[in-house]
Amino acid sequence: MLSFLFKKEHRVEALIYDYLETVERTHENFLNALTACIDNPFCENFEFFIDRTHKYESKADDIREEIKTLMYGKTLIPDARGDIMGLLEAIDTIPRLFERILYIIQTQKLEIPDFLIPDLKDLVRLSLECCELMRRQVVALFKKNESIRELLNIIDTHESHCDRIERRMITKIFESGITPFLKLQLKDLTVQIGEISDQADRVSKRINIINMKRRV
Repeated sequence: MLSFLFKKEHRVEALIYDYLETVERTHENFLNALTACIDNPFCENFEFFIDRTHKYESKADDIREEIKTLMYGKTLIPDARGDIMGLLEAIDTIPRLFERILYIIQTQKLEIPDFLIPDLKDLVRLSLECCELMRRQVVALFKKNESIRELLNIIDTHESHCDRIERRMITKIFESGITPFLKLQLKDLTVQIGEISDQADRVSKRINIINMKRRV
């Protein structure tokens, strides 16, 4: 099915799907990096997956710029251009979060305490599920093959669960016997990871608004 905004702009739509696929590669390498970090915070695999995450984040930026050039070089409705570019810029915040989180661990040489690992894994898993559901929302926006509102509700539920895990982790951090400075470092890391689901939820709501606008 042709895009509701770009009926004659197959290249733009194809680039948007390429962009989403590239962002998904950042998700995978971010998860691989965190898994490597938990298993061995100073292993070579951790550094390798950080580099891969950066590579795909940079590639996503390049694709987004190409989309921008094509969109503003065509006679598209200004509101439509603004909606789509605003959406892509909001999505782009998430790969940058992945990089920021990994760099926090790398530069501060953080080791995750055993008492945090189960909650951390749950928080990351649910956060990345939010990102995948958000990606499906974007595809549904163009292909109309899923209910955007239903996906929004699932993301909202996941985001609320992530908030609870984040609060639980911060409580455990400050109730533990680790040093005060490490407590602050781990709190910052937890908040940054929690921001992934928050941003996915914001993007989800933006997608829902764009979908409602096209029906007016």
